[in-house]
Formats: sequence, C-alpha cells, structure tokens
Amino acid sequence: MRTQFAVLGEIEARVDGRPVGLGHPRQRSVLAALLVDAGRTVSVDRLGDRVWGERPPQRWRPTLYSYVSRLRQALEPADGDGVRIRREAGGYRLAGEASEIDLHLFRELVAKARRSPDDDGAADLLDQALRLWRGPAFGALDTPWFTALRETLHHERFTAELDRNDIALRHGHHAHVLPGLTAHATAHPLDERVAGQLMLALHHSGRPADALRQYRRTRRALAEELGIDPGPPLRELQRRILAADASLAAPVRAAPANPTPVPRQLPAPPALFTGRDEELGQLTKSLADRPEGTLALSVICGPGGVGKSWLAAQWADRNIQRFPDGQLYANLYGFDPSTPPLPPHVALRGFLEALGVARDRVPTDPGAQSALYRSLLADRRVLVVLDDVRDAEQVRPLLPGSASCTVLVTSRNRLSALVAAHGARLLPVDVLSPAEAYALLEGRLGAERTSAEPAAVAAIVEHCAGLPLALGIVAARAALYPDFRLAVLAEELVRAADRLTALDPGDVAVNVRAVLAASHRALTPDAARLFSLLGLAQGPDLGLAAAAGLAGLPPAGTRVLLTELEGAHLLRQHRPGRYRMHDLVRLYATELADGLPAEQAASARARLLDHYLHTAFAANLLLDGPYTPFRPEPEPPAAGSRPVTPDDTAAALRWFHDEHECLLAAQSQAAALGRHRVVWQLAWTLISYHLGGHRLQEYGTVWRAALAAAEHDGDGARTLAHWRLGFADARAGDHPRALDHLHRALALAERSDDLAARAHIYRTLGRVWEERGDDERALDHATHALRLYQEVDHPLWQANQLNAVGWMHARLGRHTEARAHCERALALFRAEGLPAHGASTLDSLGYIAHRTGRYRDALDHYGQALELFREVHDTANEADTLAHAGDTHRALGQDADARDAWLRALELYRSQDRAAEADDVRGRLEALGDA
Repeated sequence: MRTQFAVLGEIEARVDGRPVGLGHPRQRSVLAALLVDAGRTVSVDRLGDRVWGERPPQRWRPTLYSYVSRLRQALEPADGDGVRIRREAGGYRLAGEASEIDLHLFRELVAKARRSPDDDGAADLLDQALRLWRGPAFGALDTPWFTALRETLHHERFTAELDRNDIALRHGHHAHVLPGLTAHATAHPLDERVAGQLMLALHHSGRPADALRQYRRTRRALAEELGIDPGPPLRELQRRILAADASLAAPVRAAPANPTPVPRQLPAPPALFTGRDEELGQLTKSLADRPEGTLALSVICGPGGVGKSWLAAQWADRNIQRFPDGQLYANLYGFDPSTPPLPPHVALRGFLEALGVARDRVPTDPGAQSALYRSLLADRRVLVVLDDVRDAEQVRPLLPGSASCTVLVTSRNRLSALVAAHGARLLPVDVLSPAEAYALLEGRLGAERTSAEPAAVAAIVEHCAGLPLALGIVAARAALYPDFRLAVLAEELVRAADRLTALDPGDVAVNVRAVLAASHRALTPDAARLFSLLGLAQGPDLGLAAAAGLAGLPPAGTRVLLTELEGAHLLRQHRPGRYRMHDLVRLYATELADGLPAEQAASARARLLDHYLHTAFAANLLLDGPYTPFRPEPEPPAAGSRPVTPDDTAAALRWFHDEHECLLAAQSQAAALGRHRVVWQLAWTLISYHLGGHRLQEYGTVWRAALAAAEHDGDGARTLAHWRLGFADARAGDHPRALDHLHRALALAERSDDLAARAHIYRTLGRVWEERGDDERALDHATHALRLYQEVDHPLWQANQLNAVGWMHARLGRHTEARAHCERALALFRAEGLPAHGASTLDSLGYIAHRTGRYRDALDHYGQALELFREVHDTANEADTLAHAGDTHRALGQDADARDAWLRALELYRSQDRAAEADDVRGRLEALGDA
C-alpha cells in the first residue's frame, strides 16, 4: 500500500491512487507542517506556530491533538499498513518516505538534474520536477510560516524553470520557451537571468532588434528601481548581439529521417446531432478568447449520458480545417462501466506512435515520453481530444507544451485542478430542453411517427428528463420495432420503479443504470455513502443542514462531500446551499438506498425527520412566539440530526419558504414510517406560516394527514387535529364539515376537561358562524370563549378574544361596546409587552372608526396595523386591512389612494388563492371604473 502526498498546490493525499479525505483547511495545515519536515520531530509549539501563527485559539493544544488524531485515522487504515504520525518526546513525527512527498521529490529531482553530466538527462529530471507543481504551494494556507515557505518554494521552482530554459536554448528550442520567457520578463523586470534568456531566444528567432530592445528595458528598470547598471554577463550578451557574433547563432536541430505523419484519429461525428448551438458557440469562444501564448484547453463537463462526447466530436468535425497538422484522440475510459481507466502513459505511447515514433524508439520513462511528445507537437496546429477523463492526473502528461495546439477534454468531473494550474475553460453541459428532446426523437424516428402520437412522445420526453442517453435508448428501441406504438414504450417509463430497467438496452456501454453506477464507483467512500443516503430524502431538493442531519455529519464536512458529488455531476447546487438531483439520478440513488442495511437506513431517516421537526418547531416559535395553542413538546432529536434555530423572524420565514415542499414530503414519509406524532407535530409547526398568508392551499392537506396520524396518538392530538381541520374547512367555505370537526373537537376537549382547548374551539366556532352570516350566534360563541380564556388566565389569549368580541359587536352596529372591548384588548397587549400582537385589534378599531364616520382615525389605525403586519410578514391579515383602508379612502373621496390599496389587496388575495375575497375587491375596483 503506497501513500503519496502533495503540497505543491492544494494539499492532497492518495493511498494506492485514491484520494484521502483530509478534512478542513486548518486540519490539512497540520499535515502540511509535518510533511515539510518528514522524518523529523516537530515540536507541539512549533506546530502551533506554523498552523495558527500569532493568533492561536484559546485551547489550541487540544484542538491540535484532535486534528492529529483525525489525520491518523484517515492515513492509517484498519490493517495498519499506512503512513504513521508518531508521537515523540515533545512533538510529532511523520514517518514516511521523502520520495512520496512532492516537495521533497521536487528538490531531489532538481538536485539530480544539476549533477547530471548530459543535457538530455538533466532536462528529463527537470521536467519531472516541474510537473509536480499543480498550483501555489500549500493552496490557500495563509499563516506567516506557510506564506514565507511558499515564497521560498516558488523561487526554487522559478530557478528550476530557468535551468530548463538554459538547456532548451542550448539545443535550439528557442521557439518553445519564447512565450514563457516573455511572460517571465514582464513579471520579473529586474531579473537579469530572465532578461538574458529572453534576449538569446529572440536573437535565435531572427529578432536581434527585439533582443536589444529587451536589454534597454532591463537597463532602464534597474536604473529606476535600484540605481545600478546591468551586470557583466548581460552587458557581454548585448555586445555580442550588436557585433552579430557568429558563435551566438542558434543551434540547428537535426531534421528527422522521415517526415512526421499527420494523424487523423477523430471518431466519426454523430449522424443526427440535435441542439447544442449555444454550447458549440461557447466552446469556440472559450478556445479563441485566451491569453496570447497559452494553450487552448477546454473541459466539457456534465453528468454521464448528457452528450459530452457527441458535443466534442461535433465541434471537432466542424472545425477540423483549423488543425492541418493532425488530430489526436484517446478514450481514457475514466467512467466506463466495463473497462478500467486507461493509464495516461498508455495513451501517450499511442500518440507517439501516431506521430511517427517507432515502437522500439519510445522512451521507457513516462517523463521522457511526455518531453518527446511535447517536442513533436511544438509549433504544430494539432487538436487533441481526451474523452471520458476521470481526473486531472490522466490529462497532465497528455498536454502539449505548444500554444499552437488545442485540447478538448470531456469528463463527468469538473477537473478544477486543470482550471487552476493550466487555465482550462469549463463548459458545463446540462440536459436537453423539452423542445430539444422532442427534436432529437423526431430526428431519430421521423416526423410522421412522432406527430401521430403526441401524448406518447410528451410522456417519453418527460420521463427521460432531457438526458440524451435515455432518449437515444428509447429511440433505438422504437427504431427496432417500427410497428410498435410509441405508447407501449411510454407505458414502460411511467412507473418510476421500473424506469431504469426500461432504459436498459442490454449493452452495458449505453445503459443508464450502468453509467450512473460508474460515476458512483469513482467517488470517495464517504461521498458514495452520502449519495446512497440522499436516496432516502423525498423532497424536491435538500438544504445543507438537512443533508448534514441525514448523514449525521457536521455541516462543514457534509459540504465537502456535496461538492464532490456536485463535481461528479450527480448533484446540482441550483441555489446557494440547496442541492437537487436529475430525476434519473434520483431513481438510481433510491435504488442504492433500498440496498442499505435496514438499521442504517432507519437511523438516517430518523435523523432527517428530526432535523425538519425540531428546526420547524424553533422557526415557528420565532414567528408566533410561545403562544400558539396546543403547543406540543417533541421528543429529543435523534443523535446527529443537527437541527438549527433561525436567527430571527425573517430568517424563520425564509427557512419555511425554502423548506416547505420538503416539510410536506417529510410529513408523508413520517406517516409511511408510522411516526404518527411527527406527522401531527409537523402540521402544528406550520400553523403560523400557513395562516400568515403563505401556501394557504396546503393548510387543509397537512391537517387531514395530521388527523389520520392523531387517531393513533390520544385525545389531545385528535382534539387539535379536528379543531384545525374545522378551521381549514371554514376557510374553504365548507361550513357544515367545519362545524362537524369543531363539535368533535369540543366533545373530546370536554371529555378530557381541557379548558384552554374548549376556549380555542369556541373562538373558532364564533368565526364559522360569522362567515355563515349569523352574527348574533357568532357573538355568543365569542363571548363564551372569552369567559373560558379568563378562567384559564392567559392574558394574550384574553386580549385576542376581547378583540374578537369587539369585532362582532362592531358587525352588529354596537359601536360603543365594540370600541370598549377593543381598547381593553389593546391595553392588555401593551401591558404584556406585546404591542405587535395588537395589529388585528388596530384593524378592528379602524373598522369601528370608519363605521362611526371618524375616517381620519380609521386611516391612522389601519396604518399602524399594516406596519405591524408587514413587520411579521403576515400577508393574510395585511390583505384584509388594505381592503378596509381602501373603503375608508373611498369614503373620503380619495379614489387614487383607494385604488392603490385595493390593487395591493387584490394582488395578495390572488397569491393566497382567496378567490372570494379577490372577487369582492375586484367589484370595488370596477365600481371605480377600473377594468
């Protein structure tokens, strides 16, 4: 078992070629600090200084010990055959071979190159050393120690590059190094060695005047910055160029015995290519729009079966005239379900042979092969297509060194390392739009057949979800059976459980399930486990916190795994912090979840449900305070479920907006699992959100599910469910059913002698009779509820009911009694320190003032009420108050203000699906002459 470490770029570790999860950046920095001194003991104090610098946390030593412990677990497998971090007297020592750490290997190769007796050997060693660099050393670590060491290492790398340039210039490869030297001279205007190499390269390229101009630029920069002249070597080089010294002539490279052949390895383009015009244009633009002198490199990335290879082949076919020196192609089988990934040196040997190198002349050393490959492609216009790439390591040895070449890479991964180290341009490819999917089927089957069965074609497009591979499989099956109706194929796709089987043509290379399985196998073990667990979540998407609860992991670690899944295109972050799967990918994840051990799946489901329940409970308390009637006490959450508490009311409302569909799915899942208490408690958490004007149409739905669950959970739950269903049916206008539920609830509350429950139910009965038009009966129920609330001695509930009694008096024209009750309610709200809860009472006082002709007072009350409703995002009551305010403006002759208020009320009623109220306001607007 071999472990390899990399710090010349992002900090990485691989065991037998597979990446190891090293945790967050601070933990990785501990490993990097030990790797720099591999084989030597690093004291705890020195480690702390390297990792945190001058600002360590208060308890940094225990934190450091925990980081080391986690790194040991990651690097030391169960069989013990791995790299060990040993505790020594006063510190830690990483026991590993220096050759397995890229930093030490880099220094060793550079030292060997400088001792090498011949240029060819030295060049090969330097190439090997420089290929180890993947980006800035230590990634983004920014403590003073890492920053200083990074600068030292970058200087060593720069010096090695200059050593390599010296060899190239001695052997006539001036054209190859010229672009890089130009960039170096711009970045390092005071470096005389760079200036000398650039002058020599320009002179060898037949540009002595440019070489002398470079000398003058360097002399001026030295004089202005340092007040000195160039040193003797640079002055001597300038003299020899001026004198046209014959000994400075460029070395002549021997011509090959046979002309290099022009390879034509591209596969045939797809016969029926549909859509992708935008992507083809982006690809052309990204390859053209690059810094001068840099390699044109694009990565076409996307999920398996989305058509990346077809897109690359189509672009290559349309642009083949741009590459007269040849086209190279290699399928690297990065995610092939039946073939292991192709080692890059195997592909490289194939390229060398295609370029005319005899098999027995191909160097045995991979570094020498890459050097020969780059030499053969120098200054040639060649297209290199690397298809189905697994990771950046497969690509690096196959990259030309010449800016005249173009490289297209296709991969299911994003290959971010190529972006960071080689300036690659990413082109993400998504599924086809419905119109493009229809066009693909029509192109394969003919317009006559597709137009004959539009419903079947629509069903096929829907269930293939825009995935070209799936559409191609269905089209191929339809083509095999031209006499079969398309409806037969559509039927097979309808059942989600059978859909992946229906998309299996019997060939593993074009099997949707096999394609997804290959992507799954390429994941790290932790990411693969999370992907399987995601198949247990039934909502349309998943937030980061919910995913952490499902996995039983900290959010930071979960985000790393989600990023890996996103990079493999098994998941998409469609909004910041929210993740969604393609429909067919979700089906595959569900299949994997079905295969999990029963105990593991049950624990994950419990963690997810408890995350939703306890977070919703905390969010509801922020929306409604601790005063919502029938407040339940959820059981403690499952270990690892990681519920969160929103920061404030606005954050709670945003959470409900984001998670609403997931909460409905969680309620359904809880019902299916027999977690009856979770079902009705989830409904309870949504009361304030729903009645605040958000998703009112689902209010009855969640309470019907809650009632079915409450039948298994005692009289208290049944009382609550019947009461809330009565309220929901009343809102829907079904008063007989509402009264039936409310009387059932009342009977249960009386049987259990629950005084508060009886008060709540009588309050709701009053509202139902008000909506039925029997205001006297409504007042009787409201007054009875008030007496019960006074017995319960709950000031907030009393204040709310005083307002309800006052409102009914106002409806009956008893304005003196109405005002007295509402003013008592408002005083009680303020005495309890809850003025925001008095918004509805202010609306009632506005109504009373309007009915008694005090229109200015009415508008004042309505304005205060609106301000409070908006503060708590209660759009349902806001709409009612706007309608009332519009009536008052109309009474004052302020038609423009009335129109504005009613239009806003109408907009809110429509968004809340309150058709009756919307019709009423529309009638008032029409009376103003508004259409």
